[in-house]
Amino acid sequence: MMRIATFAQSSQMISDAMRIEASTASLQLQESSGVKSESLAGYGSDSQHVVNLQVSISRAQSYIDAATLADSKVQVMYSAVGSMTDIVTQLRSQLTAASNGSSTSGASAISSAQEMLQSMASLLNSQYDGQYVFAGGSTDSAPVDISTYTSGTGSTTTADTSYYSGDDQIAAVRVGTDNSVSYGVTADNPAFEQVMRVLRFVANSSSLSSSDISQALDLANTALDATTTVQAKLSNAASAIESASSRQSDYKSFAQSLAGNLTSVDVAAVTAQLSTYQSQLTASYSAIGKILSMNLANYIK
Repeated sequence: MMRIATFAQSSQMISDAMRIEASTASLQLQESSGVKSESLAGYGSDSQHVVNLQVSISRAQSYIDAATLADSKVQVMYSAVGSMTDIVTQLRSQLTAASNGSSTSGASAISSAQEMLQSMASLLNSQYDGQYVFAGGSTDSAPVDISTYTSGTGSTTTADTSYYSGDDQIAAVRVGTDNSVSYGVTADNPAFEQVMRVLRFVANSSSLSSSDISQALDLANTALDATTTVQAKLSNAASAIESASSRQSDYKSFAQSLAGNLTSVDVAAVTAQLSTYQSQLTASYSAIGKILSMNLANYIK
């Protein structure tokens, strides 16, 4: 039993040992987890800063994710418009050949235009991740149907978007608190409408007169310039989205670094401190054991 004379000293040593033991356990957790505390309460006055940084990191990641999705859609759109310019370029070449007076070239242009019209409709119904990218806000249904549009030659001078069933919503992505990038293009865009119009005119002609060819060539040239402009705008949108995403990635890394400074521990320093505490704890228990084992009989011996 503890003697009255040594009670106060023994109690103090036991209290000190328990404090060192608690500190040791805390350091062991820090060493294994790499963070100062597993709960916000453990950060004291820095807890609000930690919360704010965590919110900022999550928000930046949401902007990055949105930008990545939008950029993928823009890439699909850009590729599709590139194929459209190829179609118009090919049609223009065939019309130019037909303008030289070859009836065979004229018939070939008509046959090719029929196939191109189908290809054009397919391109305008391009999808990404199950969404129709040229449909405006109606991304769950195909925006282009040419089943009735192909009846008749139509006019080379009068616009006709009857093939389009989407809406006029232009897609945009928020890439920052006060920054959004518009990138959407709908299938009834004037550039696409011109391509569809000239293809229908040529495809549904029984034959091509010099006047028909001249009109078609004029419209094809206008359509080619317009689709090239659309493709350039998509390229600019992609660049803006990627730049914004890069800025958010940089900010996220910066915020993570700040948060790490507040929450992370120097494992090497913790390990050294832990070693010191463990030595102190061993010495404390040894001293307590000696004090508790002391009695007058042992002293007399």
